Amino acid sequence: MTEGKRQKQVAAVLEKELNDIFQRLGLAMIDGGMISISAVKITPDLFEARIYLSFFKVNNPADTLKSIQERAWEIKKELTARVRHQLRSMPQLSFYIDDTLEYVDKMEQLFKEIKQEEEKIKKKP
Repeated sequence: MTEGKRQKQVAAVLEKELNDIFQRLGLAMIDGGMISISAVKITPDLFEARIYLSFFKVNNPADTLKSIQERAWEIKKELTARVRHQLRSMPQLSFYIDDTLEYVDKMEQLFKEIKQEEEKIKKKP
């Protein structure tokens, strides 16, 4: 199902403000790496916001995600203050690890292996 216009608008506002909040709270640089918000998805009823975080060179993404979830109340409090004139009610925030880059790397590696196997087969007499 496709996202509605209002869902996209709310997601864009939340993503912009969350990026600013992460910078201000020092959450963009944690655990020896960088964290960025790769996507914000809003449920059709605008009740839940799913925030997908991309980790770059973070030693332990699961522990880092847990520490961000522990500070979710602080993030939500500041986010609510920033968007109170734009949204009637604040959605629940849920944080997830975005493993898209890992998936892409894995797929590229598999294609490379397939290509190498094909070349070996072609070289055989």
